[in-house]
Amino acid sequence: MKITILGAGLVGSAIAKDLASEKDFEVTVSDASAEALKRLESAARLRTVPMDLSKAANITKLIGDADLVVGALPGFMGFETMKTVINAKKNIVDISFFPEDPFLLDKLALKNGVTAIMDCGVAPGCSNMLTAYAAAKLDKADTALCYVGGLPKVRTWPYEYKIVFSAVDVIEEYTRPARYIENGVLVTRPALSDPEFLNFPEVGTLEAFNTDGLRTLADTMKMANMKEKTMRFPGHIDKMRVLRETGLFSKTPIKVGDVSVRPLDVTAKLMFPMWKLKEGEEDFTIMRVIVEGIKNKKRVRYTYDLYDRYDKTTKITSMARTTGYACTAAVRMLAQGAFKRKGICPPEYIGQDKKACEFMLRAMEKKNIFYKESTDNLNA
Repeated sequence: MKITILGAGLVGSAIAKDLASEKDFEVTVSDASAEALKRLESAARLRTVPMDLSKAANITKLIGDADLVVGALPGFMGFETMKTVINAKKNIVDISFFPEDPFLLDKLALKNGVTAIMDCGVAPGCSNMLTAYAAAKLDKADTALCYVGGLPKVRTWPYEYKIVFSAVDVIEEYTRPARYIENGVLVTRPALSDPEFLNFPEVGTLEAFNTDGLRTLADTMKMANMKEKTMRFPGHIDKMRVLRETGLFSKTPIKVGDVSVRPLDVTAKLMFPMWKLKEGEEDFTIMRVIVEGIKNKKRVRYTYDLYDRYDKTTKITSMARTTGYACTAAVRMLAQGAFKRKGICPPEYIGQDKKACEFMLRAMEKKNIFYKESTDNLNA
């Protein structure tokens, strides 16, 4: 099977190396950055192609002989890239987490007989999948909560935070209004709102806040209460709110002397070097998914806990592992015909397919990524 990967960032490169290790896959990876591609030169069985992927014609030419495409580009490029791939009648697994409504492409995907798995990361991604998987075990599911965070092992002033993907995409979490479902009603709250503290034995206390992470779950799953929150080390909320309210996350251009600039671009340029996880720095990913409802007339709670760390052997970050290996699990799932649904497929559609979901979980367990399930009878 010929696979073309669009994007060679830290997550995209982890995806490329993993898929290239599969003898039945012939992998091509493309990026506009020569530096990003150079990091992959030593990887066996990988073909690299430097290319401007902002142009649809370039993508169409690049994926001409591909059997499957992986989208690992920044969110602002994701929707148009997926549209281009679907127009080329190629199946795609995408991790770009673009802000547009993916179902605008559903008719096109169905018409072209394409399976387009979107948001295929850790959260959104496995969080959606496990929500649907747990809901299917209940007679009636009514509550779903997700808490997730990717953080550095070593906390350094001033932000105590590091990232492994686009700084602009992270800042989007602090500005995009958060949608959640409360008592069956869609409610919108500001990002960074409703803080709460959670304790985890592996890392101690973290603070959680509203982000727009429900994504497609708000439309595809019918539950009375659904919410997703992002977790950081305590104090992060106040710092991000100050920057946001000052206007430093604004996309509206302002005049500085004779130059027109977007504050967001300046902020990202300044922050990214401070936030970038340097080679050898360790990180961890932590997530808790809670789904409650009725089973056999009793109230039951399913909880899935993830704690994953930087891999010292492969030198792959935890965020690249948990996001990238969810993506490669989905690629293998499609390659083996374990999931055949056509159209736009958010991860909850995989969760609704018991065999497909368990295929994904087994594939990730082979990479030492474990979602530990626990069940509680709330009537006891």
